[in-house]
Amino acid sequence: MKKRILFYLLFLPFFLNAQVLTPVKWSTETKDLGNDEYEVLLHAKLDDGWHMYSQQHPGDGIGIPATISFEENPNVQLVGKTQEIGKLIDAYSELFLQQEKYYENKVSFKQKIKLKNPKETTVKFSAETQVCDAEKCLPPDWLDFSVKITPKKQEVVEVKSEEEETTLPIEEITEPEDTLTVHANELDAASDTTNIIVATSIETSDYEEDLEDKEKKSLWGIFWLGVSGGLLALVMPCIFPMIPLTVSLFTKQSNSKGQGIFKALIYGLSIIVIFVGLAFLASRFLGQSALNEFSTNPWVNLGFFAIFIVFAISFFGAFEITLPSSWANFTDKQADKGGYIGIFFMALTLVLISFSCTVPIIAGLMGEAVRTGNYMSLTVGSLGFSLALAIPFVLFAIFPSWLTSLPKSGGWMNVVKVCIGFLELAFAFKFLSNADLVWQAHLLEREVFLAIWIAIFGLMGLYLLGKFRLKMDAPEDRIGVPRLFFALLTFSFVMYMIPGMWGAPVNLLSGLTPPIHYAESPNGVGKASVGIGSGESLGELLPGQKYGPHQIPAFLDMADAIEHSKKVNKPILIDFTGHACANCRKVEERVWSNPKVKNLLLNDVVLVSLYVDERTELPKEEQVYSEALGRNLRTIGNKWTAFEIEKYHNNAQPYYIIVDEHLNNYTEPLGAIYDVNRYYDWMKKGIDAYNSKNN
Repeated sequence: MKKRILFYLLFLPFFLNAQVLTPVKWSTETKDLGNDEYEVLLHAKLDDGWHMYSQQHPGDGIGIPATISFEENPNVQLVGKTQEIGKLIDAYSELFLQQEKYYENKVSFKQKIKLKNPKETTVKFSAETQVCDAEKCLPPDWLDFSVKITPKKQEVVEVKSEEEETTLPIEEITEPEDTLTVHANELDAASDTTNIIVATSIETSDYEEDLEDKEKKSLWGIFWLGVSGGLLALVMPCIFPMIPLTVSLFTKQSNSKGQGIFKALIYGLSIIVIFVGLAFLASRFLGQSALNEFSTNPWVNLGFFAIFIVFAISFFGAFEITLPSSWANFTDKQADKGGYIGIFFMALTLVLISFSCTVPIIAGLMGEAVRTGNYMSLTVGSLGFSLALAIPFVLFAIFPSWLTSLPKSGGWMNVVKVCIGFLELAFAFKFLSNADLVWQAHLLEREVFLAIWIAIFGLMGLYLLGKFRLKMDAPEDRIGVPRLFFALLTFSFVMYMIPGMWGAPVNLLSGLTPPIHYAESPNGVGKASVGIGSGESLGELLPGQKYGPHQIPAFLDMADAIEHSKKVNKPILIDFTGHACANCRKVEERVWSNPKVKNLLLNDVVLVSLYVDERTELPKEEQVYSEALGRNLRTIGNKWTAFEIEKYHNNAQPYYIIVDEHLNNYTEPLGAIYDVNRYYDWMKKGIDAYNSKNN
């Protein structure tokens, strides 16, 4: 049967079409250093959004480090190790819980060699690399190169003639229409070196998410987060009492209602300019690269943890964080001068005297900007914050009668402040969790993190019910209806988190809590670790199976899956996946965990998971030549990569398709889909089509 699968791999070259992703362009270069010494350079240019792992990358089975290997040559002596030229990024992956070292945009590999005899020599070498973008990795790839060096006063580098031309695996595969466009071994007329240029023309697959749209959604998210923060700041003791005072000042000092409204408008715009201007300067000062580095730097996360703890204690009434009083006094004097400049300084005075209430919320926005690494996040969040803060001043100036409907200042404002303190305390532990994940210290695993949050929000609920008071609270015998409803909401949230201690996914907290496998009991309290994910044991495994996500049995080889499909008369769900495939993990966590989808996976299909980045070597008899890869297969991952390319014209993951034992398709292929109903309908359609034909 395995020979039959190899037949499918090699039957006819399906070649590559527009779905096959080729995000790297390669070129070689040699430099004469004199004294029979040369440098051989291999340049890689990456498409935007892609990165290539460094030789220093630790690996751990996730992400393949670059490896440059030189073929033995009696006339060539390697001098030192292969060096890398480029901007190395050392960042922590929250998805794979490991430190990663990689290059973006471009990287070069440099090897110094010495010729033992000054005669023409061919230097042959190969590169094993893996490239990834933010959410997926392509299978590891090997490329073979060779250059001829002819020692002369001036270096002459030749490329083999067409009869001797070096085989470059993927680059030589051509197809008349709608396929990979290749131009290999082109001469760069502007250079004194010979480059091997690989130019590609590809289209992204239909299911690939648009990164620009995702970035816009992220900015909208932080904008509304800023608006929410501004509304919270508005009802705190530092700002709320200022609304009627400021609006009354504008209306009384103006000759007409229109003039009062215009002054209020200038006042509101000044607040926006101050907050957005400061945020923009901070972003420019830090820079996008700094934000990206901060997001995974454990010391930065520890710093935010300490800052948020201090803010929380301040909000609880232990002390008050204020700026030097001389600053506020100075701006207040400038405001007395009147005119538009005076109005601006009035707004600046409000910003300064409300510092103790607003800075913790602004710090939260900065923390979110650091977490996302988005260059504009802090500015956009501050825009939302300042708009929410400024608009009420303008509205009450336009409609001064609304002031009578405002609730009176009182102890309820301190309740809001204390509740924000509880939120600050909760998010402090998120930053501590980030540092713990980077160091893999396992001090704040999932159960511990959830226990802390349950305790924090439980105390917040008791506080809202008036079971205890803090220093700045006013004595109250009764609680109002809004406070009661917020208490109910808080306790509901606590009840939602409690099952997470026993392995429940708590999807609403996805991205906030440590990953489910970063836990004392990854499968839930009291359950042995059988496979990836959580759930009960599902019985004996068949030969060739393993427990996959949520302990769903899956075959790892097509031959085994086909044999079992014949016995049970069920369709095969092919799951092209990878150890380093982020989208695969998302589908498994969000979709496969759903009971109705999981039921189909367990009972109605034969699941086979083909890992395209599996590095286990194939037996010698299976290391045959593949047209798709342009070389002999070496690993199990190569085998399934070639199968995916040649049979389904695709090399990205995840990639799902339902077939029968003869590999006849019963569905259109499906990519990264996170909608449970859509995925379920897709599976059901394929299963029903199979059953109607075979039963």
